[in-house]
Amino acid sequence: MEITTIIIVLVVLAFVFSGFVTVRQGTVAVVTMFGKYQRIMTPGLSLKIPFLEVIFKRISIQNRSVELDFQAITFDQANVNFKAMLVYAVVNQNEETIKNVAFKFMDERSFMQALIRTIEGSIRSFVATKRQAEILSLRSEIILHVKDQIDNTLEDWGYHLMDLQLNDITFDEAIMRSMAQVVASNNLRAAAENEGQALLITKTKAAEAEGNAIKIAAEAEKIAAQLRGQGVALFREEVAKGMASAAKEMQEAELDASFILFSMWTESVKNFAEQGKGNVIFLDGSTEGMEKTMKQLMAISKQSNIITSNNR
Repeated sequence: MEITTIIIVLVVLAFVFSGFVTVRQGTVAVVTMFGKYQRIMTPGLSLKIPFLEVIFKRISIQNRSVELDFQAITFDQANVNFKAMLVYAVVNQNEETIKNVAFKFMDERSFMQALIRTIEGSIRSFVATKRQAEILSLRSEIILHVKDQIDNTLEDWGYHLMDLQLNDITFDEAIMRSMAQVVASNNLRAAAENEGQALLITKTKAAEAEGNAIKIAAEAEKIAAQLRGQGVALFREEVAKGMASAAKEMQEAELDASFILFSMWTESVKNFAEQGKGNVIFLDGSTEGMEKTMKQLMAISKQSNIITSNNR
């Protein structure tokens, strides 16, 4: 009798405790009875009818991720390899949303297969309209295209696409080599153009500098020539004044004017000797040469006097 009582008590306790269900944080439990949907259990401790109500599926409402690795073909028949990461989650905890998540697919494996194939198909359809050279610069456009294409479909399944990252986009080895050669040739061409421009600028600046130097030198030579001319004119003027004064004094002293010429001759010979600096100057220093030179200077002096008289 006591054993029977104990058994009955144990059965009752097992029946009672089997009605307690613990749902973990970040998940919800879908309850069915005789295979028909009954209700949703939220996180925490809940009760169900023992042996009648069954937890059909526990659904995570946390973010989930999956990696994709697939290939697509561009419009110009180039193979493109994609490595992507997909982040998705249940849209919300509403009853209809949870029912879609629980009953749209037979199991999790079927859902993942449909999700992956849908995203791959969307990317392949986009890539098929683009050329090889465009793909690397269209990451953002590809992601936007995928989200526009599958957002409505995922919502019907009870999910939401939170993020899609294209981590790596590569081409076949032969295409990669050809692209590298194109980049290298473009860089070489740009370098050659830059070098040519630099050389042109250098030569232009050198020509401008040379032209400016010539212009400055010519201007300096012009000014120097003017100054030399003014110096010679002043020298001649002072010589003329000195000679006129000396001639006047000699005339008053009743001396021969040829004495001045003789003095100029000897002074010239003295200057040649002192300031010659090694230069060779051929000078007839004989008495006949001096006499000849004196006559020439006298003739020049008379000619100057005649011109001066006529001007007066």
